[in-house]
Amino acid sequence: MIALALIGIGTGSPGHLTREAVAAMADADLILIPSKGEDKADLADLRRALCQQVLASPPPLAVFDMPARDVSDGYRHGVEAWHDAIAARWEQVIRAHGAIRPALLVWGDPSLYDSTLRIAERVARRLPLNLRVIPGITAIQALCAAHAMPLNAVAAPVLITTGRQIRDHGWPEAVDRLVVMLDGECSFQNLDAQEGLHIWWGAFLGMPQQILIRGPLPAVAGRILDTRARARAEHGWIMDIYLLDRCRSR
Repeated sequence: MIALALIGIGTGSPGHLTREAVAAMADADLILIPSKGEDKADLADLRRALCQQVLASPPPLAVFDMPARDVSDGYRHGVEAWHDAIAARWEQVIRAHGAIRPALLVWGDPSLYDSTLRIAERVARRLPLNLRVIPGITAIQALCAAHAMPLNAVAAPVLITTGRQIRDHGWPEAVDRLVVMLDGECSFQNLDAQEGLHIWWGAFLGMPQQILIRGPLPAVAGRILDTRARARAEHGWIMDIYLLDRCRSR
């Protein structure tokens, strides 16, 4: 039986790792590190650096190329095919190294807008697998901490959604506060500026290059767009998240 550990690592800061996460990394006999090409080489480098910083004697690291995603036949079909291809790649790497206790380092927490658990289910159809999940600090927690703010207004709900949903459907009904993830297009641009929206935006949360911007959306949207574009060009990648509120107490 292969014991696969999915380890939440927060936003990649060593300070975001729990003791359980560090122990699971130390116990692994192989850590799989996905590579998304030269444009995002820093992401693989960050995982390597994390292992070096928190482990006295890191296990072998297996870097593998991530398959490309093709959504030309539809988004859902493309994602399903992509997950199948990634699962096959995991299986190939695990078998090639004869790993018994492999691990993957997952940004944020494996349970929140992340596909690692779904891919692991596919691997379990191919290999005798015992899956262990170590929770991590989410980008939502890191965002609220960085801005020193609570996630919810008093006795009020919060909706966690994606940029795609905001772009395609606008502001959802019956909620006044949103957390928006996976938004490479800055979909807040599509929202009605007359709603009195406030935004709390953050990128590279918890890391030395952390960037924070907050304020009325019409006043700061342009600055967020410019800052985000420059940061992405400088680092070759960016991870950002934001919270929107349309009835903030003033």
